[in-house]
Amino acid sequence: MAAQAPAAPAGPGGPAAPDAAAGFRPPNLVLCTAGLALASFMQVLDTAIANVSLPAIAGNLGASSQQATWVITSFAVSTAIALPLTGYLSRRFGETRLFVMATLSFSVASLLCGLAQSMGMLVVSRALQGFVAGPMYPITQSLLVSIYPRAKRGQALALLSMITVVAPIIGPILGGWITDSYSWEWIFLINVPLGIFAALVVGNQLHGRPEQIEKPKMDYVGLITLVIGVGALQLVLDLGNDEDWFNSSTIIVLACTAVVALAVFLIWELTDRDPIVDLRLFRHRNFRAGTLALVVAYAAFFSVALLIPLWLQRDLGYTAVWAGLATAPIGLLPVLLTPIVGKYSSRFDMRMLATVAFVFLSLTSFLRADFTLQVDFIHVAGVQLIMGIGVALFFMPVLQILLSDLDGIEIAAGSGLATFLRTLGGSFAVSLTTWLWARRTVVHHAQLTEHISAYTPGMQAQVSAMGQGDLPRGAALLSGMIDQQASQMGFNDIFYLLGWVFLAIIAFLWLARPPFGAKASPGGH
Repeated sequence: MAAQAPAAPAGPGGPAAPDAAAGFRPPNLVLCTAGLALASFMQVLDTAIANVSLPAIAGNLGASSQQATWVITSFAVSTAIALPLTGYLSRRFGETRLFVMATLSFSVASLLCGLAQSMGMLVVSRALQGFVAGPMYPITQSLLVSIYPRAKRGQALALLSMITVVAPIIGPILGGWITDSYSWEWIFLINVPLGIFAALVVGNQLHGRPEQIEKPKMDYVGLITLVIGVGALQLVLDLGNDEDWFNSSTIIVLACTAVVALAVFLIWELTDRDPIVDLRLFRHRNFRAGTLALVVAYAAFFSVALLIPLWLQRDLGYTAVWAGLATAPIGLLPVLLTPIVGKYSSRFDMRMLATVAFVFLSLTSFLRADFTLQVDFIHVAGVQLIMGIGVALFFMPVLQILLSDLDGIEIAAGSGLATFLRTLGGSFAVSLTTWLWARRTVVHHAQLTEHISAYTPGMQAQVSAMGQGDLPRGAALLSGMIDQQASQMGFNDIFYLLGWVFLAIIAFLWLARPPFGAKASPGGH
């Protein structure tokens, strides 16, 4: 699929030779970009599209709703394990071949998901799909950076940023429509022709692209401890809220397993001469600062994306479709602004662009902290629209900062490692946000009921009046109102906290130092 360049001697920082593919340009840059973007869109979309179809899947396959959640968990665990391996796999097979292999394998795994006749088969197929999906996004990012001239790399990263934002928004809406109009199998089967098309286009366009193929020694200790540690940690995060966290012996065992395995993994990878995950990438200042900003910001962003639909449906009584419509405006401005930002970003300091982004993200969080149960659709959608400005300016500058001091094949390894940590940050955000919302709701519920007593003068009469003369009915209505109000106050607390988190991230950005253009290899463009 790609011409092989002689392997470069590998040192602690990766290959010593300059990037062999630095000057390569595909015959049709637009077509190649479309193929890469399509594969990445398909992979990011698939992380969210199955969520709304779980009831239909469980009913069709005769499984419980708890069993159906493994359709999501198996994908997330496998993806988390595969992401840090991107650097190793790209050195072993070459970036172009790895992309084609992963995309075709994703299509095959999607076919198996669509043909599954039992929950067990579907979970196994989703695990396979998640594993081969792991390298797709970071390899797409690395290939896009390599085929664009330095002056236009911001546009390439802007395209990926737009996909990262838009795909998770479209996923639940598209998944619900496909499930209602056709059947749940088609949320997976639709990937088959798309994946084959993307693999053929990119494979043809990048045929002859020089690759630095190496045959690194397999780091079995690193691989085994990574699989055990990340797998156990992801299960802790996915199951923690349902199992009541450390009141469950299952969670305790999984957490201890994760801590021990990841401790061994870190020590081994930092001392091994040829680690499967190159943690020494953190010696680069901009990679360190950019990754820290990306992980914390994505976790906060993911918390917003999780809370708003849940709040709309649980507290305001929106249907899934209307909740989707209320949240969708967040994707409008990124679609319009991201190409412009990518085109003209080289004229600005990346840190300044990202600072503006986090100011907008903070502002919209503080606005939501003042929401009440009477807020209307226009206000919810309006704040989502304003947040889109921050989203449009967030991903691309941060990605460019963290990749700016990586060179050659380090880009694939760094992108995989940063994406892995970003994904893990999102998993932490899901668990922490739902736990914190529940805790704050309990606190506010106790405060609201503190002074309510059946012996308070006039209380029974007021409650009876609420139930139109029926005291038990009135009491039930009052209890429901208190529950709703406590939940709303907990929601407001979290967004007040998120507002300050977004502002704090600005400090991480300014730890980075220009220039922020991707490093050029000798002879590169």
